[in-house]
Amino acid sequence: MTVIPNQGSTGGGDAVTLTGSHFTGTTNVLYGSRRAASFTVLSDSTIATVTPSGHGAVPVSVTTAGGTGVVGSFYYLPPPSFRLLPPPAGPIAGGNTATLTGLGLYTTYEVFFGAQAAAFTVDSDGQLTVTVPAAASAGPVTITVRTRGGTAGGVVYTYLDSPSITAVTTDKGLVDGGNLVVLTGTAFSYTTVVTFGGTPVLSWRVASDTEIHALLPAGELGPVDVSVVTLGGTVTAADAYTYLGRFAVLGGVSVTNTGPSEVTGDLGVSPGTSVTGFPPGQVHGSIHIADADALQAHADVIATYDTAVAQLPDAGLAGDLGGLTLTPGVYNAPTSLGLATTLTLDAQGDRNAEWVFQIGSTLTTATASSVRLINGAMARNVIWQIGSSATLGTDTTFAGRILALTSITVNAGVTIQGQAMTINGSVTLDTNIITRPW
Repeated sequence: MTVIPNQGSTGGGDAVTLTGSHFTGTTNVLYGSRRAASFTVLSDSTIATVTPSGHGAVPVSVTTAGGTGVVGSFYYLPPPSFRLLPPPAGPIAGGNTATLTGLGLYTTYEVFFGAQAAAFTVDSDGQLTVTVPAAASAGPVTITVRTRGGTAGGVVYTYLDSPSITAVTTDKGLVDGGNLVVLTGTAFSYTTVVTFGGTPVLSWRVASDTEIHALLPAGELGPVDVSVVTLGGTVTAADAYTYLGRFAVLGGVSVTNTGPSEVTGDLGVSPGTSVTGFPPGQVHGSIHIADADALQAHADVIATYDTAVAQLPDAGLAGDLGGLTLTPGVYNAPTSLGLATTLTLDAQGDRNAEWVFQIGSTLTTATASSVRLINGAMARNVIWQIGSSATLGTDTTFAGRILALTSITVNAGVTIQGQAMTINGSVTLDTNIITRPW
């Protein structure tokens, strides 16, 4: 004789089939001392019953005109309870593992995430390991666990969209790292890892679902990928950040100075070996004379110069830049350019806006001329690629990275927020202030 199933909820209501013999004419079915909620004699050997409420293990007895007999035992199980171990979220595609811990889980026969059934393993009466099913869309769903002892729910799991990166601000900085950048995008709330060039950032903070603040690690010179890993997936923005060098001034042949110039950033020469005028000039950084750092910096200048040359122009320029207001873009002048008054560069609110000036021959600025940066324009994002030489007139206020094939002459009183770097020639300074803009 059998009782199938022989386990059920303390609240009753479970369908149980009794098998045995001589059931015809059954007048009563008891679970312990309680009458079955209902019973139907299907045949002389089978009775379909519905359990009453109860507790613990009880005998199941059948009464007929011929007497009362015990068919077997039925075990009342307590209702389950559970919680979801962290993390409480994951990707829409599912496939990740969730762990449920609690009580009364041994007889689990169904687990649902919302309306989706999940595959699971019963580890013990206190734990289930569940493979999260896929979902149609992001958002919270309720987890339901069904056991012989009853049904439990109310625990929420959140399906997440994959993250996206739309901007890195600012998108350039010193190879030494330590600067703060802001990542803008979507689905950042459950971020677990942020890397620049494959290296985890020093620290990061999720400011909102659309913004992460990250303190950058040191990196190798040049562009690197930016990656964000969340519980919803991983996104990588290729070449989204550029590590820039330490140098403010670099000469190919020599660097000479007259007067109390101030250079913030490293100063060097390569492949030449001549640096003179320091002191009286002051370098707030290191001086590199044909050492490994200078050699690498020289190679980097060549690479940056060549990249600038290769870009397709957006517009042409000729003559004098004075009085112009230019939005971001690549500007080409096949011969020489001059600056008599003020050139304004307008970033239009984009701190990552870039300008490249391709100048076929020379750049010459007049006395007291200037380059003005407005609406978020940054000197680090302005490249002056000069096919011959640059001469900055007395008291010029200049902004940007000057990359000259031959020479740069910086006359008295000039200030540069940027770099002065040559490939084949010399940099000549005279009582100047040059500040690397990062």
